[in-house]
Amino acid sequence: MGSHPLPEPTTVAGREGLTALLERPASAVVGLDFDGTLAEIVPDPDRARAHPGAVPALSRLAPMLRSVAVITGRPARVAVEYGGFAGVGELAGLVVLGAYGAERWEAADGALTSPEPPPGVAAVKAELPDVLEAHGGERGLWTEDKGRAVAVHTRRAEDPRAAFERLRAPLYALAERHGLIVEPGRLVLELRPPGMDKGVALTDHIRATGADTVLYAGDDLGDLAAFAAVERLRDEGVRGVLVCSGSTEVTELAARADLVVDGPAGVVALLNALATAATRP
Repeated sequence: MGSHPLPEPTTVAGREGLTALLERPASAVVGLDFDGTLAEIVPDPDRARAHPGAVPALSRLAPMLRSVAVITGRPARVAVEYGGFAGVGELAGLVVLGAYGAERWEAADGALTSPEPPPGVAAVKAELPDVLEAHGGERGLWTEDKGRAVAVHTRRAEDPRAAFERLRAPLYALAERHGLIVEPGRLVLELRPPGMDKGVALTDHIRATGADTVLYAGDDLGDLAAFAAVERLRDEGVRGVLVCSGSTEVTELAARADLVVDGPAGVVALLNALATAATRP
């Protein structure tokens, strides 16, 4: 287990954040995106599963921390199932903030809180097939119903990038008609209600737990809001580490990170290294 060397952040703020986390883990929150960070990106999102080392690594680290928060655009119950987070004693301090924080699952008691989706979501789902048909048809496209949101994946299309660009304008127009926003990602366009993002969810969680240090790891454009939140929290005196789950697809995130690791395997290695190096309570 101790064979994972601890990587060195490339920034002063990142090094300060890492030092604070290792010296006082009980005051720290580790925030993690799911897809692309704990789980590999796969062509069919229903087949995504957490890296096999994720739960063992989190089981080592979580008991030392104030909290672990998995923050995802997926419904919370789906992330819990695909992550294998339920019924693991060492993960009692883990929460899953699903639908960008609108839903919350607590590992301690398995309780799930999930408000009703806004009416615009149902209207968008009803109109979406016609919009897709009008702009090149459904062939190779994958529509994912996320409950409070709906996502169109182009990764399986003949030309994934061209399909993504072709659908961008009509899907933005569809979202706008029904009071939703579009969250673009790695060959996916997600239509969802405004007001919640990973930055809001992370900030609320930091305030609720009273943590003074946060490490956040993500891989996609939706994680930029969480990166920005950590940057704002730093201005308030919270120590922070920004980790990019080494995606060559989203260079913007890598450029802002204090630390870039090699995908979910790199995230798992980092979690293990933190567990080894952190001061035991």
